[in-house]
Amino acid sequence: MNRPTPAIVSQSAVRRLPRVALILFCVAYVLPGFLGREPWKNADVGAFGAMAEMAAGGSWWHPAVLGLPVEDAALLPYWLGALFIKALPFLPPDFAARLPFGLLLALTLSCTWYAVYQLARQPAALPVAFAFGGEAQPADYARALADAGLLALVACLGLAQFSHETTPDGVRLAATAAMLLGAARLAHPSLPRAWRGLMWWAGGWLALALSGSATLALTLGLGWLALLWFNRQAQPGEERHDAATLGAASAVGALMALGSAWSGALALPDTSLALSRPWDSWGRLLLWFTWPAWPLALWTVWRWRRQWQQPHVALPLWAALVVVLHSALDPDRDRALLLALPALAALAAFALPTLRRSVAALIDWFTLLFFSFCALVIWVIWVAMMTGVPAKPAANVARLAPGFVPEFSFLLFALGAAATLAWLWLVSWRVGRHREAIWKSLVLPAAGSTLCWLLLMTLWLPLLDFGRSYGPISRRIAELVPPTSCVLADGLSQAQIAALRHHGGLRLVRTGQNDPAGADCRSLIATPQSQSSLHQRVDLTQWAFKANLWRLNDSKESLVLYLRVGR
Repeated sequence: MNRPTPAIVSQSAVRRLPRVALILFCVAYVLPGFLGREPWKNADVGAFGAMAEMAAGGSWWHPAVLGLPVEDAALLPYWLGALFIKALPFLPPDFAARLPFGLLLALTLSCTWYAVYQLARQPAALPVAFAFGGEAQPADYARALADAGLLALVACLGLAQFSHETTPDGVRLAATAAMLLGAARLAHPSLPRAWRGLMWWAGGWLALALSGSATLALTLGLGWLALLWFNRQAQPGEERHDAATLGAASAVGALMALGSAWSGALALPDTSLALSRPWDSWGRLLLWFTWPAWPLALWTVWRWRRQWQQPHVALPLWAALVVVLHSALDPDRDRALLLALPALAALAAFALPTLRRSVAALIDWFTLLFFSFCALVIWVIWVAMMTGVPAKPAANVARLAPGFVPEFSFLLFALGAAATLAWLWLVSWRVGRHREAIWKSLVLPAAGSTLCWLLLMTLWLPLLDFGRSYGPISRRIAELVPPTSCVLADGLSQAQIAALRHHGGLRLVRTGQNDPAGADCRSLIATPQSQSSLHQRVDLTQWAFKANLWRLNDSKESLVLYLRVGR
């Protein structure tokens, strides 16, 4: 039964957001974080190490770093990074490995836009028709909501860091958005070229399965198939078309399920670590990580509750519920929660046609104050680093990053200043008197998130590279070891090994591997945790302690350096 829609939208409220502005917006969000930075600890540099080793001749079916297998069952992310490293040997390997993940983030934004566009064109999602005309036209309405969905995704506070890393999370995020787009296209009974929806569906499913999330892919896919099938029962006019499309999608789902089960990729997550953690920390993570999409998504579920079985609500709601539950049971809760953001952004977009003017004003003022304050803090600390004034922030930086020497970069300063001026102009535009548009309420949240991310990746980039990478400690170790000899590594993690190779240029050999090359190594690096059993793997009478090296002032993470005696 068709129920009245809660959306009352006039044609003047769906005026188009200029495409140039939207593209520049996305570029300003995507590029910072992929350009000019070092690989960060731990997952980022560890994944890069596996890609670099794969490109150098390592196994393409068993990704590893110096014999240490990667922790997840992903293959596709490492293949992408290794292929770009091999295809672009004239680029620094860490930058070449980041290129496909930058394209994947752009793909995530595009798929989210098109998914919301297709969902908004559902008959049940369209606004009320006015008695004398003037209601929003379907195409314009769908385009305006798609713009809002994209802005909601960019505004999410949890998207920035993980989406700019060279880890399997970037592939999983893009695959989830692609599956949502495929489901949105399959939900249209009369959409031409239905094979495109099936292509996005199958491609996203395959990418998610090859990224170590076959169980999640199967859960999402089967749930969406069930929702699409039940929704079709209420629309008997396209039985033949629906049967063919959904039959093909079901066949893809069955093949994926059989393939995942055959390969052993289907597995329930290890919940012991997640269940031992306090639940209030997960609740706080959920609140800030998905802000500002989650309150708007809840408002959508409430205002569209009579249409909850319709595709524009049911499809993203199923994805959000599945991923949020999965994040509660996953040891890496924040990385698991990342995959919910496209679905939450889609739900958030449908809140705008029903949002009261007072609520929209509250969002604007809160966003204006919050992000302006954050930008001011970033600028004040940058000025303190450069000049020593104010004294307290400068002292805090010196205490937290001992040995860091700030250097002025005109390019980074100019980019940060330009972004700040653009923010000030946008604020003046938003508070000015002009025609309403339903996407206006998400302009400031998305712009504020982009501004702070861009300022961090420009003004604070040298400080973040110094504090979040293994570069400083790797370069210090490289200065202490003999330059032409190999180095034994004992107890080091994948991230530490990858960093010592990349930043220090060291040729490492792991202890306990019976590698003849280890006998010629003149230095040894161990962790404090492995020192108690180090004598079981090497003859300590041949080694002399050289130095303890800490990563900044973090006493919990240090490395111990030995030099071979008599060589």
